[in-house]
Amino acid sequence: MNARGLDGLSTEEACSRLARHGPNELPAARQNSLLRLVRGIVLEPMFLLLLACGAIYLALGDMHEALMLLAFVFVIMGISFSQQRRAERSLLALRDISSPRALVVRDRRAVRIAGREVVPGDIVLLAEGDRVPADMRLLESASLTVDESMLSGESVPVMKHAAPGATQGSDSAVYAGTPVTQGTGRGEVTATGAKSALGRIGMSLGGIEKETTPVQKETRRIVNVVAVAGLALAAVLAGAYGAMRQDWLGGLLAGITFAMAVVPEELPVVLALFLGLGAWRLSRAQVLTRNIPAVELLGATTVLCVDKTGTLTVNRMRVRTLWSEQAEHDLPQQGAPAVPESLHGVLEYAVLASHRQAFDPMEAAIGHAGAELLADTEHLHRDWTLVSDYPLSREMLAMSRVWQSPDLQNRVIAAKGAPEAIIDLCHLDPGRSAGIVAAAGRLAAGGLRVLGVAEAAFPRQALPVSQHDFAFRFVGLIALEDPVRADVPAAIAECRAAGIRVVMMTGDHPNTAMSIARQAGLTVDGDALTGADIDAFDDETLRSRLPQTNVFCRVQPQHKLRLVQSLRASGEIVAMTGDGINDAPALKAAHIGVAMGARGTDVAREAADLVLLNDDFASLLTAVRYGRRVTGNLRKAFVFLVAAHTPIIGLSIAPLLAGWPMLLMPVHILFLQLIIDPSCSLVFEAEPLETGAMQARPRRPEARLFDATVLSRGLWQGGGVLLILLAVFALARQVGQSDEAARAVMFAALVLSSIGLIQVNRNWGMLPSGMLGSANPYFAWMLVATLALLAAVLAVPPVRSLFAFSMPDLRLALVGAAASVLCVGWCEWTRRRLQGRALRRP
Repeated sequence: MNARGLDGLSTEEACSRLARHGPNELPAARQNSLLRLVRGIVLEPMFLLLLACGAIYLALGDMHEALMLLAFVFVIMGISFSQQRRAERSLLALRDISSPRALVVRDRRAVRIAGREVVPGDIVLLAEGDRVPADMRLLESASLTVDESMLSGESVPVMKHAAPGATQGSDSAVYAGTPVTQGTGRGEVTATGAKSALGRIGMSLGGIEKETTPVQKETRRIVNVVAVAGLALAAVLAGAYGAMRQDWLGGLLAGITFAMAVVPEELPVVLALFLGLGAWRLSRAQVLTRNIPAVELLGATTVLCVDKTGTLTVNRMRVRTLWSEQAEHDLPQQGAPAVPESLHGVLEYAVLASHRQAFDPMEAAIGHAGAELLADTEHLHRDWTLVSDYPLSREMLAMSRVWQSPDLQNRVIAAKGAPEAIIDLCHLDPGRSAGIVAAAGRLAAGGLRVLGVAEAAFPRQALPVSQHDFAFRFVGLIALEDPVRADVPAAIAECRAAGIRVVMMTGDHPNTAMSIARQAGLTVDGDALTGADIDAFDDETLRSRLPQTNVFCRVQPQHKLRLVQSLRASGEIVAMTGDGINDAPALKAAHIGVAMGARGTDVAREAADLVLLNDDFASLLTAVRYGRRVTGNLRKAFVFLVAAHTPIIGLSIAPLLAGWPMLLMPVHILFLQLIIDPSCSLVFEAEPLETGAMQARPRRPEARLFDATVLSRGLWQGGGVLLILLAVFALARQVGQSDEAARAVMFAALVLSSIGLIQVNRNWGMLPSGMLGSANPYFAWMLVATLALLAAVLAVPPVRSLFAFSMPDLRLALVGAAASVLCVGWCEWTRRRLQGRALRRP
């Protein structure tokens, strides 16, 4: 291998090649262009209704009203456009974060970079579960097999070998986009982006796809039903108005106004923004959402299935204890103490059984301990040559590495792995085996990860096929610790308070698993179940044991899959963490698959719905909080929508029933849309999690966000506001005020009560006065802008006349102000009363 195969490119050279060759990515799917966004807005029903209103005003000869409508049309279009562009930008940001990662050698160090930054000439390190980031020529390989079915159609993984010298053949080339199914390798990038084999055949690697979520389907159905019914009623209203008053253009205007009041065009925008911005906010909290529907289910999660290493623990191992059948020695956390000579061999062969450039935390800890504790001794063999290795497999939980010393003809084999596997390799008698198993169990009971170590010598050049063919000698045990993260016990306690059960699945020894579970704060009243137990149980027996068991140990990927399926069959909503290629089936089977961003494989990340970029349990709990926040805020926005539309609909019908002039005209509804749209899309989305939300039980997965509770709250609040506004208009006319003055007072009260509706529904667990100082800049901006616009409408004569208003006297203005306060009081009273009923409901 040349020097660059070890050193890699320099940062400067990599930047130069990136500028010359371009990013390592394929042409992305066509994004929404500005023209397409504008076209989508123009074809919205609300926009078409506004054009119809403008045509009617032109037919009536009212050019000023038509121009006013046109101005409002552009304002509403601008708001819709900016909101949709914001959602687009959020999804594009997520797409960038979710691009594949690559482990490359830069400046003589292994660093993980975005796959798009890989350049020709880069040295890339591959391991099982990685997805090859670019076309490469292998420089080094160890049992490396790659699944090339996406290119060749061949379903059997292909074994790859390092290229001799600078030559390259089909068995030494690996191609972009293909997953590594086994082994490790090191290769030099030969082609990136569109020049790779994948790029040449025009395949596109997916980023984050926009999916239709269950709530979006439900909302689309509601919008369609309400729109059809509303348009039918609008036609009836237009006919009745025209026939009764012999004013067919006026009737048509009244019908269109009613249709504008009824059609809930905000709902799809609200959902798109809530889910898109919710995913974007999660990414800022180091949680990548690859599957947008997962945001909906987070609030309903009842079981979190997590692995131990790196999720509950810090994933920074250190050697704690060395044990042999003759001696035992504990290593303190600080300093480099002397190790008894009788234990040097345990550490010596553990180092030889590990990779020199280790990426596994245990191997890195063993290498660090060897360099520190065996320095200046004959037990470090930096001049020995690696001949071959036998990797860890599903059948044998041990690995062996074959070394050749410069002055010895015999080859030395060092093995490490699960104590049971090492005992099996050494073919020990039952008496010795029992003593070793007892020592391993005692160490594991203290929360340590225990590995057995063995060595052998082999005189012949031709190596056997299996590790079992070596005459291994048992050397000892090496115990490592991985402390529990400091924030895990509090996080698990918060999960328990939220009605979420945490289940740990690990490949560790039962004693180790139970010790870590106790330190983490898991409930461990029952016994742990092992992979062997799971294999022995039928489905019914396994489901009956699940409620009493929170710790599963010595489990393999197939056990995780079966556990997830059993939990789902028991009615649980399951979130599952995983990091290996074999975890992909369990991640897919879970309601919410969660992959590790730092140590996880590309295949696991692609199978998952969420990716924890920090690999810790606190990030998973953060995702649950965000899920509950999105669910709660969506319900608040829906209540506000119903409450805000109810008086608008009622005021559109009232003139026909009471013989009054039109109370609301299209321009008034457009003004109200300036309040309703940003409030639903921005104000409620930005509200923080409700106090006590993480002490409530998870919502039922079948529960709809737009349910009877939301509808009743909105109708009670909006119905009361409607009655108060009708009373204000009737009182104004009774005391001799003009229709224009009465309309102005009623409209001002409606605008102020709409602001009150927002304030009342922002937080259902707090009084409106208590929310005034809460941090939500969108509400503050909306409040200032609304009051400024309302003042301009009432105070500027040309604008006032376009709204068909006249300036009310002081007494009527005070009546309007009192009505606004009464509306807010009514909404708060109904909110608290309905909230109390909900809490008392069993």
